[in-house]
Amino acid sequence: MNLGYVRVSSKDQNEGRQLAKMQELAIEDRFIFVDKQSGKDFDRPQYQAMKQVIRAGDVIYIDALDRLGRDYDGILTEWKRITRELNADIVILENETLFDSRKFKAMGDIGKLMEDQFLSMLSYVAEQERKKIKQRQAEGIALAKSECRPYGRPRVEVDESFKVIYNSWKNGEITAVKAMELSGLKKVTFYARVKEIEGRA
Repeated sequence: MNLGYVRVSSKDQNEGRQLAKMQELAIEDRFIFVDKQSGKDFDRPQYQAMKQVIRAGDVIYIDALDRLGRDYDGILTEWKRITRELNADIVILENETLFDSRKFKAMGDIGKLMEDQFLSMLSYVAEQERKKIKQRQAEGIALAKSECRPYGRPRVEVDESFKVIYNSWKNGEITAVKAMELSGLKKVTFYARVKEIEGRA
C-alpha cells in the first residue's frame, strides 16, 4: 500500500503543492496524512496515526526530508524504525535518486551502510539549516523592534527588516498575526507589502 505524509509548519501555510504530488502518485485521500505544525519533534497527530497503519511492504512518500522532521537524531531514529523495524519503505520525492529505501535494501549490508551515511549527512544539514533560520529570525525581530519610534511606528517599506519578517512568515516559522505585530502593520497594509515583494520575484 502507498501512503503519503505531508507537513507544513503552521496552520496558515498551504499544503496544496505537497498534496498535488501525492495525488499525482494516485495515493488515496484516506492514506494521505497531513500535519500543520513544527517539525521540531515527532509528536504530531497525523504522523502518529500514519505509523499505526504502516505494514510491512508499504511505501511512504514524503516531499522532502525536512517534511519528515528537522531534528537530526529524530530523523535517523524514525527512518530506521519505519524501514527496519516495520519493514516498510520511504521515498523522498525531492531527491528520489538518493532517498529511496528500496534501493538501499536491494544492496544488502553495504546498502545499510550507505543509507546511514546519507541520512546522517542530510539530516545534519537539515538541522543546521533550522538553527540558521532561527538565528536569522531572532536577528530580524531585534532589528524590526529597534526601528520602532517612540511616537508611533513608522510606515514599513519593503526594506531588509521587513523581508526577514516576511521570510520567517513564508517559511512557516511565525504566523501572519505575529508577522503583522512585528512589522507594526495592519492586515491590509501587511498583505500589500507581501504583494509588493512577490511582485518583484
